[in-house]
Parts: sequence; structure tokens; C-alpha cells
Amino acid sequence: MASLQDQLLQAGLVDKKKAKEIDKEKRKQKKVAKKSAQPQVDETKLAAQQARAEKTARDRALNAEREAAAQQKAIAAQIKQLVSNNRQPYSGDTAYNFTFDKKIKTLYVSEKLRDHLIAGRLVIVAQGERFELVPRVIADKIAERNADIIVKPAEISVTVDEDDPYADFQIPDDLMW
Repeated sequence: MASLQDQLLQAGLVDKKKAKEIDKEKRKQKKVAKKSAQPQVDETKLAAQQARAEKTARDRALNAEREAAAQQKAIAAQIKQLVSNNRQPYSGDTAYNFTFDKKIKTLYVSEKLRDHLIAGRLVIVAQGERFELVPRVIADKIAERNADIIVKPAEISVTVDEDDPYADFQIPDDLMW
């Protein structure tokens, strides 16, 4: 079976030059059609890839948040275990005052424990609303995990003003306030 173009050439209705031009025009239209159809597919693919990338980014952010929360829980559990295993029981008649969260708090301890607190051998750790006494080594381990719950000892200023009339009178370390 001959194509329509061959039939028209045999009938003499179209010459070879005109047939070649028509073929050329058809090939150009096919190329243009392929190129114009391709970007639509690419836009769809790009949109799908972008959606996947956004979903991946959201998933990573959620995973990072979950991991951070799990890490915080693990740290809190470690601190709780350190404190419960190493806390020193305290009770007594002597008041030991300290500041925590810009508030003055008081613990009633024995004289011996108070001396250890002043010397820095024992440190106060906040456990919710309670305060526990732990050895300095354990407090250092707790401070590595969360330094906010460690009660820092009061810093004593040793600088003396030249014009201070009470410069000759030293404040005793065991002063009760």
C-alpha cells in the first residue's frame, strides 16, 4: 500500500519539491510537540520531587525533636538515679540558708553536715520541690548533664574598699543570717 503522498505524486497533483517541504514541516511539528509535551512531564516530576524533599525535611525535623526529647528524658533519668543512689540523709536543728532561683531557701541540717556544705564537700541538688545533699564528685557529674539544678555556693567577695571604716573587722565564715 502506498502512502497518500505517493499516490498524489503518481497522479501528478503534487511535485517532489512540495512533498519534501510537507515532510520537513511534519518533522518540525513532531519535534515541537515532543518538546512542548516534555516540560509538562518535567513540571510534574519537579513538583513530586519537591514534595518528597519537603516531606523528608519535615520528617527529619520531627525526628530531631523526638530524639532531643528522648535525650532530655534520658538525662533526667540519669540525674534522678545519681541523686537517689548518692544522696545524704539530712535532718537537724541548724538552719543552712542558700539561694536558688533568686529565692532564699533554708535546709535544717546537723552541724557536721553544715560544715561539709560550707567546705564544699557536699552540694545541694534540686529535685523538683525537694533539695538533696550529694557529694561534690556526684554533683560534678550532675552538672555535666544539667547545671541548672545544682545550687551554687555563695561567692564571697574579698575585695576591701580603702575608705571602708569596717575594713579591720572580718566577717566570720560561720555567721548565721
